[in-house]
Amino acid sequence: MIVLKVSADLPDPESIRRAADAIRRGELVVFPTETVYGLAADALNEAAVKLVFEAKGREGTHALPVQIAGVEQLGRVASEMPEVATALAERFWPGPLTIVLPKNDAIPDIVTGGANTIGVRVPDHAVALALLRELRTPIVATSANVSGRSAPRSAGCAIRGFGNLVSIALDAGECRIGVPSTVVDLTVKPPSIVRQGAIGREEIEAVIGACEAGE
Repeated sequence: MIVLKVSADLPDPESIRRAADAIRRGELVVFPTETVYGLAADALNEAAVKLVFEAKGREGTHALPVQIAGVEQLGRVASEMPEVATALAERFWPGPLTIVLPKNDAIPDIVTGGANTIGVRVPDHAVALALLRELRTPIVATSANVSGRSAPRSAGCAIRGFGNLVSIALDAGECRIGVPSTVVDLTVKPPSIVRQGAIGREEIEAVIGACEAGE
């Protein structure tokens, strides 16, 4: 594994290109977001997604969230964009909110664990956004930890246990939030807050009205 130190505010283009090229080759990359460090793979490459499960020591039946560079790429991962999704995206993207929407057929079933829904967000971190803009394709972006361990706030914690399964780690210091994103499922009525994270329930409900708490 190659560890590349990058600025959290102005990452150098060469490091971003090296990480993007690794993802294009079907390899895994550790990268920072505002919440926690993520483990990235090309979301359209089924073999690369399988490597994510191998690295995390997780069964391949779990759904994995994806990240995109902006709302304009949403059609590449989701088949529908209801008004409530637009409202949440306008208020919280880029930011620590994952929205669950109907899946686009272009996304391999392995990404969603065979489900017809997908979790997607636009991260609020200069390194993550630079990587996504360089790639111009959605990435699987799950927390960069072996299953059972806590989500990592630093690159050092993120790369433990991965060994050669990860090609490159972009180290931009500690994540500023350190708490996973809030997950809101918009495929059900009323919407359901599946995971309470960096954005509070009251903030979500101020935009789209009453939500149910997930199980």
